[in-house]
This record gives sequence, C-alpha cells and structure tokens, in this order.
Amino acid sequence: MTGMQGSIGLADGPGPVGQVGPVASVEDLRVTFRRGGRNVHALRGVTLHIAPGEIVGLVGESGSGKSVLGLSLLGLHPKASTKIEGTVMVCGQELTSGSAEEWRLVRRRYLGAVFQDPMTSLNPTMRIGRQVAEVAGNTDEAVRLLNAVGIADASARLSSFPHELSGGLRQRVMLAMAIAGTPRLVIADEPTTALDVTVQAQILRLLRRLRDDLGMAMLFVTHDLGVASQVADRIAVLYGGRLMEVGESADILERAVHPYSNGLLRSRLTLLSGRDRPVVSLAGEPPDPTNPPEGCPFCARCAFVEDLCRQSIPEPVEIRRHHQVACARAGSLTEITDEALAPWPQRADPTGLAVLVHAVTKTFSVGRGRRRRPLHSLRGVDLEIAPGEVVALVGESGSGKSTLLRAIAGLLRVDSGSVEFGVPGDPQMVFQDAGASLTPWLAVGALIAERFGSSGLSRAERGQRVEHALASVGLPPEVRSAKPRQLSGGQRQRVALARAIAVVPPLLLCDEPTSALDVSLAATILNLIGQLRRELSMAVLFVTHDLAVARIVADRVAVMYLGRIVEIGPVDSVVGDPKHPYTAALLASVPDPGVELKAVMGEPASPLDIPIGCGFASRCASADELCHRSDPQLDALSESSDGPIRSIRRVACFHPVRSDEALGGGGG
Repeated sequence: MTGMQGSIGLADGPGPVGQVGPVASVEDLRVTFRRGGRNVHALRGVTLHIAPGEIVGLVGESGSGKSVLGLSLLGLHPKASTKIEGTVMVCGQELTSGSAEEWRLVRRRYLGAVFQDPMTSLNPTMRIGRQVAEVAGNTDEAVRLLNAVGIADASARLSSFPHELSGGLRQRVMLAMAIAGTPRLVIADEPTTALDVTVQAQILRLLRRLRDDLGMAMLFVTHDLGVASQVADRIAVLYGGRLMEVGESADILERAVHPYSNGLLRSRLTLLSGRDRPVVSLAGEPPDPTNPPEGCPFCARCAFVEDLCRQSIPEPVEIRRHHQVACARAGSLTEITDEALAPWPQRADPTGLAVLVHAVTKTFSVGRGRRRRPLHSLRGVDLEIAPGEVVALVGESGSGKSTLLRAIAGLLRVDSGSVEFGVPGDPQMVFQDAGASLTPWLAVGALIAERFGSSGLSRAERGQRVEHALASVGLPPEVRSAKPRQLSGGQRQRVALARAIAVVPPLLLCDEPTSALDVSLAATILNLIGQLRRELSMAVLFVTHDLAVARIVADRVAVMYLGRIVEIGPVDSVVGDPKHPYTAALLASVPDPGVELKAVMGEPASPLDIPIGCGFASRCASADELCHRSDPQLDALSESSDGPIRSIRRVACFHPVRSDEALGGGGG
C-alpha cells in the first residue's frame, strides 16, 4: 500500500469530457465557525478532487460536515464567523481568500446548487416562470429548461406559484435553475431526502441524464449509501470532519474497508433485510465537533480500536487503485461480523380490536371566494388494527396517510364514517420532526411529566415515572434536565417516543418518524418501536413512503393512493408478491445498490380533480377502457374467508399483477 501524504480522493487523469485535472478541489480544508460562544470544528483537513463530468457521492451521518463541504465549494459561509484554512479551487481559480465579488463571479460562471427543501430556496411570492427566467435570461429559455428537466406542459407551469407544485416538481424547477448557466459543477445537498421513493427515483435518473447530456460534474450529498450508489461514480465517506474512505462506487459497496463505511452499509434497510430480529445499527453517537478527539474520529465507536487510534489521526493510504482509506489498521482489518442479535420473541396472533376505521371520508376546502374547491383527502377508508399489531401505511405524498392519522387521533373531524377504539385510552402521535413537536422552552422531564396530567401522583412518583420512560427508550436519567435543542436528532425522537408511551396508549400513531434520520439512527428507532410494541402490547399505525422500512416494522401493510387503500395484506405477501401496479412501482423505486431503479412515471392525480375510474390509470401500463371508466373496489383476492380479516389479501384493481410480472421483490 502506498501512502497518499494526506491526500484522499484524488481523481487523476482526464475526466469524462476530456479535460485534464479536477474541475473542483479542496486541499487540507479546515473550517471552523463560532456557535454559542464555542468553536465548531466542522471540517478537519479534507482533501477531495472532482473530475470534469464526474459525480462524487458524499456520504455520512448528520454532523459529519457534508453540507459544510458543499457550502465551501459554493463560497456561502458567513465570513464574519467562519475561519477557513487550506485551499479551495474551482475551475483553476484559488478562492480560499477570494472576495465576495470573486465568489459571485465564479458561482455565476461555473457553479449550480440544489438544496434539500426547494420551498425554502424558491421565492413563495413569485411565479415559477419569472424565477426561472431570472437565471435563464428570458421566458423561452425558461420553458426550454423546464422541458429539459422533465416538466410536462412546461409553458403552462410558468404561471404557477411554488406552493401549487408537488415536491418533485419543485425540485425539478430547482434543477432547471441550477443548470441554466450550463455549470461545470453542481452541488446537490440532500436533493431527494424529503421526497417520496417514486419521486426520488425520477430525480436520481434525471441527475444522471443531465450529467450525461451536459457533461457537468456533481457533488451529491446524502446520508444513504443506496441512494448514492444510483448516481455516483465515486463515493466519499465523511465522518467527524474527516474523510474515512473514498473509492469507486462499486468498490465501496462491495469491498468497503473502513469500519464506519461498513457500519453504514450494515445499517441500510433493503427489501431482503431479515425481519425476525432487530436491525443492525451503529452504536454510540458521532463526536462533538466542539470538542473533537485527538485521534481517529471514529475510535469511540470502533470494534477494532487500539491505543494508536486514540493518539493520532490516521493518514489515508491507497489499498487498491482509486480506493483510499484512513485507518491505522487498513491492511489488517478482518471482515466485520455483527454480534448475533437475539430474535424477536414469538407472540400469539393478535386478538380483539385496538381501533376500527369504517368508511371514513374527509374533504378540505381550499382557495378563496369563487375559487374555493373541494380537496378529497380521504375517500371511504376502512381499516382495523389489533392490540400489539403494527400496520404500515404506505404511499406518496398527498395520498391521505397523514390525514388518516390525524383523523384517528381526533385532531380532525371526519365528514362521514367512524373511528372506534376497542381499548380504553387516547392514541398518541410521534411526528417526523421531533424538534418541532417538543415545546422548546420546557426541559425533557417536564415534557414527559405533562402526560400524567391530574393523575394524583406525587412529585417523587412523577420523577420515577419520567426516568422509567426515558430508560425504556435507552436514554439516561440526566437527559430529563436538557432542553430539546441540546439533544441530537436521534435523542429528540427518543424523547418523543418516551413522552408518547409514558402512559401506555392503546394505539401509537407514527407519522414518518425515521424519514429524516440517518440510516443508523433510523435503524435504532425502528428497533425501539419493535421492542416497545412487544413489551407493551401496543398497536401501532406507522406511516412511511418506504416499503423497505414498512417491511421491517410491520405485520401488515396498507398501500394508499389518492385517498383510498388500494392494497392491504400481510407484509411479506404484499412486498414479496405485490398485486396492485402501484405497489409494484413503489417496490421498484426502493434504492438498492447494484439494482437499477424502475421509477413510476408521471404525477399522481390531484385530489382537487378526482378522475373518473381508477385513480392510478393514467400512470399504469396495464390500464384499459374499464380502468378509465370504473373505479375498482377493495376486494379479497380469493373467495375464501377462512381466518381473521388481517390475514386476507385485498386489492383494488381490475388487472392484478401476476407473480412473474411483479417489479418488486424480496419477501422474507
């Protein structure tokens, strides 16, 4: 193995479009900024080079420094509070000490950017056409760009405001603006994290196509190695402000060497992940950037740590062509094997009823005055859940999942139908953004103690109950005095769970609780929910757009589309042998290393304009005249009704998918 003198990630030789040398590079980059009177060491000596036309996937947990590296290449750090050391070069221009005007010129000529949430990047008061035309130069060019990023009937979209577009369309608008000046490099910072898997698949394919058509390079920031594998030529793994490993995508996915890279890979959920035991997850927490360790950033969580690791930061070495790793034991690491996790305990089939949802409808009125229109969010939903059972509710944004949760929780009054509970008590909700759902000025102990209400418990008894709730989600007693802002994202989500189960509810309603978390944190939360529902015999309705997550957490899965359940049944049956074309499309959109995504095309029908017939017909390759004329009902696949209704497969489709046609796979 050959030492790299501190340089990791060098792309040598001519790039795909024939230019010699990198289009962008950072050398020994160190970025420190002030926060709350303390120095935050975000990057601690990063060297990375991006060749022309190359897509580099930058992967790591939250707090690893990924976004800071992207902002460094864009020159968007606040100068007053940021100290930058090292070298930043874009298209041959050294910009570490560049003026604001020099950076503006480089951004205008060579750079483009796409961020995670397009709603915070687009001006909500301006129509789309005007915003794109500002960077494109004129309206005709704006239409051409919108067409280029796959927006159908682009000229008609010019008059739309951002809030009138779906998340996928807004992200396409951001891409159109990013490529307006034919940039040499695009920084894409988590551009698919907030999107449904179907829209994510479309955006990932679009990014590859734009690179191939325009020859632009890209730094693609993500926390998911599976997503990175779909677009990246090389993958760079960042942790604690240092690059741990860099190599070609296939090499990293198949022969990752660094224990951290392996930990990320083992924490990923796929359609083939085992369901009979807890998910493997990375133990411990990332290092505190205000007090980074002297040695390897990963040493506190590493199974192979030795004294040398704690004393000095390892220099990167090349273990094979274009594959470098920064680990003191890079040449002697053995294959990492996980400790055998005990299988989940067997339990009897659930009996009784936790909740019964019958023919529930909900319509909202949107717009003003004469422009008011009905939005049909729920259109006759039936669902039953037994005590101790987990049902996953899956579907794209706008399908009605969150509305159904809020209706069951009593936060919305339904128009018709009923919600009945078979177990006393009130359901509890856990939201996607725990930070926004926890009162920021209350300490954790006070937040949890609120659940006891007027129970008559003494102060000491309340304290004991709070500590017990914290212990049940794996948090130490001292967390009770912390404010939500002082906790990590994973800790806040645990606090939200502790608050929900402090008084055991008959039904736990989880609204995308893991979609914004790193893969390792998501695995931890899923294990926690699995443990709690078994220990407390608590029913769970778990909303997600990811069938790989649904398969791990649930006993049954219900697939929603346009306000209706279109398929429901035992999770292994639905995932292993999908019958509705929409379910098959969702499965084919789950990113999996080495498997090409088969994204469903088109946009979902609008709940403002419910089509005649099947709502999925406009996106379905099997649709015929009957599908466009009549709306299929949710019926059992066979006439047999033996056993509980929870064991019966039901589908709303005139032409169920045959087993040999299913796009998904991976039963369990």
